[in-house]
Amino acid sequence: MADEQLLPDTRRALRHRLATAQVEGRAPAIVAGVVRGGDPRWFDGIGDVGDDAPGTGFRIGSITKTFTAVLVLRLRDEGRLDLGDPIGRHLPDTRPGDLTIAQLLAHSGGLVAEPPGAWWERTPGTLRPDLPSIVGDDPVAHPAGRRFHYSNPGYGLLGGLVERLRKKPWHEALRDEILDPLSMRDTGLAPPENHAPGWAVHPWADALLPEPAHDYGPMNPAGALWSTVADQCRWASFLLDGDDRVLEKETLAEMRRPTAPPESFDPAAGYGLGLQVSRQDGRDLIGHGGSVPGYLASLWVSRADDVGVVVMCNTTAGVAISGLATDLVRIVADREPRIPAPWRAVSDPDLLEIAGPWYWGPAPLAIRVRDGRNLELTGLGGRARATALRPEADGTWTGLDGYYAGERLRVVRADDGTVTHLDLGTFVLTRAPYEGPVPGGVDPDGWRQR
Repeated sequence: MADEQLLPDTRRALRHRLATAQVEGRAPAIVAGVVRGGDPRWFDGIGDVGDDAPGTGFRIGSITKTFTAVLVLRLRDEGRLDLGDPIGRHLPDTRPGDLTIAQLLAHSGGLVAEPPGAWWERTPGTLRPDLPSIVGDDPVAHPAGRRFHYSNPGYGLLGGLVERLRKKPWHEALRDEILDPLSMRDTGLAPPENHAPGWAVHPWADALLPEPAHDYGPMNPAGALWSTVADQCRWASFLLDGDDRVLEKETLAEMRRPTAPPESFDPAAGYGLGLQVSRQDGRDLIGHGGSVPGYLASLWVSRADDVGVVVMCNTTAGVAISGLATDLVRIVADREPRIPAPWRAVSDPDLLEIAGPWYWGPAPLAIRVRDGRNLELTGLGGRARATALRPEADGTWTGLDGYYAGERLRVVRADDGTVTHLDLGTFVLTRAPYEGPVPGGVDPDGWRQR
């Protein structure tokens, strides 16, 4: 229910953690929100936030990249581009033009981390007025496709791609395709009327220095957006559950899958198509962090716990904001575990003939029918290659994860219509160990003692 709140003890634990972070990090203002079941459950603010913590504007930095990635994937779903396309196919003046759109989305194209020239986040975008100026003369730091290397100019190029194919400015496409459908009215390139000023806090004294807040020009798609906790909770709800008005659920799931391998210094972290992926406290989290002069932000969601958290503050440095956000996720998930939806009989009874135990050679497996015609392959002993499987219109199923992701499962029948075996990406599954049409044949003398 929309008016359901978190328990008093949970709210106090959240406020204590938030207040501790504000004091230890010396943030002039810090705000946070929790979303669950598609609705906000808790808002709070500490410091100079006035009476409207949920509606106070902050810059969200690189959380902006998640919006740019969604705009690009919408174009892919419409058939306007392929993720394997070299960026130069759509932006012929761009160099290096051979990097793929997927590599730019996943920061695996090897581009430099920052645009050339003065610190771009503290200088006006007029210093880099076009796409060539944001990559410069020597834009490659690593061979393409070999490693994860975070690149802000890469997302400037992706924003230029959106503008070229939509034939409108990036921020207008953002408003039309994402912000308006999700009612995110306080998110955009301009700060909301009620916003927190950006500050730098002196490292050795309790003193403040105002930070500039420029328009970044072609770099806006990498980190320029302003937003509020209330709006970012709507975005967290989208990342948790999706919204077909903005993006198909299968495409959102594609964004969540790690694409670039983690770096050795942080093996728990990975990157999908515009989303950070992390394993913390035994939980799989997706989201993104943001940092520009004067502001820090972090958004993490745990789909298994149905919890999303947003934290924003107005200081350049000092608050370990990603760890704070993951702590808030943990507090909610541990104190108020998700209550599962009631079980109901929803399996297609026509699939009972393929449900139950199967064998790959001597290895025991099981097929379970889930939610209509969805299947789940699991092992019954030892290590096994498990996967969920999605039904297709032609009567086959497609693996969704693990070793069998993208592989097809076919039900093979005899002339009389009975099921003889299953074929999963050429692996033959039979009802008994080595019984039936096993590749390579079966010794005619069968099982023996030695």
